Amino acid sequence: MSIGTAAGQSCLAANDWICGEYLRSRSQELTDATAEHVWITVVSVLIGLAVAFPLALLARAKPAFAGPVLGLTTLLYTIPSLAMFSLLLPVFGLSAALVVTGLVLYSLTILVRNILAGLAAVPAEAREAARGMGYGPGRLLWEVELPLAIPALMAGVRMATVSTIALTTVGALVGKGGLGNLIDEGVQTTFKAQVLTASVLCVLLAVTADLLLLGIQRLLTPWTRSPRRARTAGGPGNPAGGPPGARIQPAGEGA
Repeated sequence: MSIGTAAGQSCLAANDWICGEYLRSRSQELTDATAEHVWITVVSVLIGLAVAFPLALLARAKPAFAGPVLGLTTLLYTIPSLAMFSLLLPVFGLSAALVVTGLVLYSLTILVRNILAGLAAVPAEAREAARGMGYGPGRLLWEVELPLAIPALMAGVRMATVSTIALTTVGALVGKGGLGNLIDEGVQTTFKAQVLTASVLCVLLAVTADLLLLGIQRLLTPWTRSPRRARTAGGPGNPAGGPPGARIQPAGEGA
């Protein structure tokens, strides 16, 4: 806090780091930037999942493709964000689509690897029991493998989401960075309150998103919260001791 502020000078005029007046006078601007940040993050992660899932299934079904798929997604992740957006600029122009596409490409390495890791961790006896009950490949995937792979899958979604929230700020380069726009503008004008407030909001977004996704993961995997429940969940119809929803039914039983 500066001496001028202590003497009654406005914290905005004094350019203080912490300024309640800035929060009051720029509340709509902060709300709009936060909403844009959330929108870009959610869309990017959802599209990333939609792309990563078939890629992971392809890599698992065709081992010859596993190396190229993992290698390509890892290579994309190593490209600096400035270079990535510059390469996409001729295609998408200065638009939100440019930022979303770049973020989707960055998310693939995390999502593909975690989907593969989750599916690989499914106990072999669960698969064998399902096949013995007449499950086909599609039903095996959706009713047995995916429920058991949820912990690893959600871990990937959490990492990708937090990473995307951070990388979205780079979209300020093309004016589509959500809170990153305020950070960039504040740095260029040395507007301390704006830089600090937007940065803190980015951190809060990341923490909130991670906690929210962790809560969703716990709701989807109740068997992981209680060792006793996990043990009793096992049995002839659920040899893996896994999710009750993944109980293996004979082919003739109702779903």
